[in-house]
Parts: sequence; structure tokens; C-alpha cells
Amino acid sequence: MARAFDLLVFDWDGTLLDSAAAIVDAIQSACDDLGVPVPSDGQARHVIGLGLRDALQHAVPDLPAERYPQMVERYRHHYLSRDHELLLFGGVAELIGELAGAGFLLAVATGKSRLGLERALRISGLGQHFHASRCADECFSKPHPQMLTELMDELSVAPERTLMIGDTTHDLQMARNAGVACLAVAYGAHPAAALDAFAPLARLRDVAEMAEWLRTYA
Repeated sequence: MARAFDLLVFDWDGTLLDSAAAIVDAIQSACDDLGVPVPSDGQARHVIGLGLRDALQHAVPDLPAERYPQMVERYRHHYLSRDHELLLFGGVAELIGELAGAGFLLAVATGKSRLGLERALRISGLGQHFHASRCADECFSKPHPQMLTELMDELSVAPERTLMIGDTTHDLQMARNAGVACLAVAYGAHPAAALDAFAPLARLRDVAEMAEWLRTYA
């Protein structure tokens, strides 16, 4: 079968790394530290994938702007205290190596900071396989299309030859805004029904199912 895509762009948290629970806990712990209302698990999970300041503004809408540096500092304290414990979803390392070996261009579009992504790539050992990446502190936050448009420009790939793979509605909306096809994974931060509303090419239950879809259709 002829290849349908040249560039595969992956979200990081909740798509490749099993980190959604740690992000939720860090958001809630930061709120508790500052004595502000703690968002529910659902509210905290909804903002995963956004840039950190955008995420906290949505999760803690009543927090005065002058307290955001404190909130960001406490979030980072709690998340970084355990990020070395976080693991890739089972099968991810093998899949990324397989896709790189098959000649796909691979990229990351993430709500992490550049420092955070570089740390994650180093800890996970996946950095060697990715040709480019974009982070929330160097682009507009998802769902703005800037991350995808810059990646396509850098790697000289047209939108119709690009596939975005993510676990949140922010990822899928970004793909739509960039005119790019998308693939949803339902084992991350956002519920299946919310993902389905964006009509992804498929909604996949686990990494094994994602790998099989990519082998068959990508």
C-alpha cells in the first residue's frame, strides 16, 4: 500500500508518556499550596496539553494574575519531583523506533516547555528519533495551529501529507485549524466522546492498536 503520510506529529503527555495523573496531581497540589479552590480531576485533565500558563488560567480561573508566577512555581515543584518516575506507555519506544526505521519524519508538538521536553526526551531515550519539535513556550498554545505549521515548514511537508496524533481535544482542534488529518488515542487525558466530536481518522484504545493502524493506513 502506498504511504499516506510523510510526517507524523505526536503529542507527548498522555500520548507517548503516561503522565496525565501526575499532571493532575501537580495542578491540584499547587492549588492546595496557594490556598485556592482545587479543581476536580476532570477539570484538571481537561487542560492537559495546553501551555502551562494557559492551563492554569483555565483550571484556576479566579486566581489573580499577580499570583500566577507562584502557581507556576508550585506546579513545577510538584511535577518535577516525580517526572523521573514517569514511564512511556508500553510499546511506545518500540513503535517510535519502528516508524523512524521505516523512513517517516517524526515530530513532537507539546504543551511542555522546551526545557521540559528536552528533559523528557533525554530521560525516555527517544530524542534520537525525532526530526523536529515545537513547545508551548516558543509558539502559541494549542489549539492554535502555529506548532503544526512551523513543523511542516521546517520539514517541507504539505498538510495533506501530515498526521497529528494526540489524546486531547486541543490536539485534534489544532490539527483541524492547520488543515491536517488527526488520529485520536483514548488512553490519555480526554474522554472518547469528546475526541469523537472532532472526527479523527480513528480513535484507538491502546498503543498496540495505534501501532497496527499506523502500519496499515499511514
